[in-house]
Amino acid sequence: MPPYHHGDLRRAVLAAAVDAITEHGAAGVSLRDLARRVGVSHAGPVHHFKDKAGLLTALAAEGFALLADALISTREQTDSFVELGVTYVRFALRHRAHFEVMFRPDLHHIDDPNLADARDRAGAALAGGVEALGEQRTGDQRTAGVAAWSIVHGFATLWNTGNLDAGDDPEELARRVAAMLFGAD
Repeated sequence: MPPYHHGDLRRAVLAAAVDAITEHGAAGVSLRDLARRVGVSHAGPVHHFKDKAGLLTALAAEGFALLADALISTREQTDSFVELGVTYVRFALRHRAHFEVMFRPDLHHIDDPNLADARDRAGAALAGGVEALGEQRTGDQRTAGVAAWSIVHGFATLWNTGNLDAGDDPEELARRVAAMLFGAD
């Protein structure tokens, strides 16, 4: 691998982590391997992340921020609960490495303020979609939120692990599944 020459080592290591997780899963990530991938000494990633948990914390925070942005954008464009669910699934399929670590508190520093802020923002964006359905359709908002998250998160997890028929279009299938949840359009 050629030596590292550009100025954003943190970004380069995070991108290498996405590749490594895609190839081997989160358990297969090591700072030493990531340093090799970007062409720097082992000290480079350690300087930015301290340890593997620090790296995965940064990756999870980045994932929650990306998810929040996508959910907020969809809500502003469509105000559709179903499309919000499809956006969640689309994110999980397109950002599999992020998705793999975001919901694994055993892999990262759960109390990291950047992670907590990004996680809360994504959670609020998803909950806002359920609130938009109105109480007459959902009853208890908390239970409705858990049900909505369970449906889209479960769907995404099942798809990513190869447990759903890959012959289907995942977004269209997710759209139909989300529409069933509360009889939403």
